[in-house]
Amino acid sequence: MNCLLVAATTKEIAPFLDRYRADAGNTQVDVLITGVGLTATTYSLAKQVGLKKPDLVIQAGIAGCFDSNISLGSVVVISQDIIADMGVTEHNQLNTVFDMGLIDANRFPFNKGWLVNPNSKLIQQSGLKAVNAVSVNQITTSKQMIESYIGKFDPVVESMEGAALHYVCLQEKIPFLQLRSISNYIGERDKKKWKIKDAILNLNLNLNLNLNLNLNLNLQL
Repeated sequence: MNCLLVAATTKEIAPFLDRYRADAGNTQVDVLITGVGLTATTYSLAKQVGLKKPDLVIQAGIAGCFDSNISLGSVVVISQDIIADMGVTEHNQLNTVFDMGLIDANRFPFNKGWLVNPNSKLIQQSGLKAVNAVSVNQITTSKQMIESYIGKFDPVVESMEGAALHYVCLQEKIPFLQLRSISNYIGERDKKKWKIKDAILNLNLNLNLNLNLNLNLNLQL
């Protein structure tokens, strides 16, 4: 079995990379650093799976959180993701491209506008809390947009790459997992209050667990 590990930056998976480089004989895991954002991730991932189709793709990264009841440094798995800022805001009302009728909300790979991970067994065996996520092109800072996203999507986390993973893997029919570790709360711009180091440490601990689990199980879906 071959697993493709995807991250936007090397920093997010640095602890894993240190171990990976030391184990040069590991041919079961390939690593792809896509770059930041939906566009870079879509291009890099689509190109990679076209060259070598993996049995499993795991995306690992830090993220912001809408729910202050979830502790910073916590790791979650994403059950469904959506590109939240692809649309228009008029009269304080957020309308997606699905609301506008530009895209059929149930045309594959979308399900009511969401990009849903159908691999419930993978999600369950991760041992992590499964949550909704939004992906955005611009990190959310305004109170108005935070309220709009919460009211429309009820998300727990926000990233800039997650929906791209879901989109490509659904199109290519590749099992996937999106792991996110909470580094900050959405809207908090004082980085002294962020927990990036803790988030990266916990992310990589859970990443190692999930990689070992799935490689040992040989992806028995």
